[in-house]
Amino acid sequence: MAERLTKSAARNIFYGGSVLFVLIYIALTAHTHYYIVTTSTDSESLTEGVARGKEVWEEHSCINCHTLLGEGAYFAPELGNVWVRWGGRENPDGARAAIKGWMKAQPTGAPGRRQMPNFGLSEQELDDLVDFLKWTSEIDTQGWPPNNAG
Repeated sequence: MAERLTKSAARNIFYGGSVLFVLIYIALTAHTHYYIVTTSTDSESLTEGVARGKEVWEEHSCINCHTLLGEGAYFAPELGNVWVRWGGRENPDGARAAIKGWMKAQPTGAPGRRQMPNFGLSEQELDDLVDFLKWTSEIDTQGWPPNNAG
């Protein structure tokens, strides 16, 4: 390089690069907002049971052990797809009964396994929590989690 980079050339590269990346940022932001608006969860699917189920989830701090759509602790299984894993799409009544039965049976006392405490949830709270878990399984997560095991 026989020629040196002049101040004006460096300034032009800086300003040109800054403008380019600001435009890219604006385009990606617009794309994200467009995607959220066109694929967001239908508000009609947010029932009172789902809202109460979320309250049960928060009241008992389930996220301290479980992940929900990848967020939370990794001590216990991912629950964003538990409805699907337990066959909720094929047999909704069976999956509801199985999930409720599993929560009622805790702790199982199986040696060498992590144990979930029994929170003593009422039938209504169990139904609401299952409604919330079913609702989370219907969110478009773009392929997350990457496998059924969570």
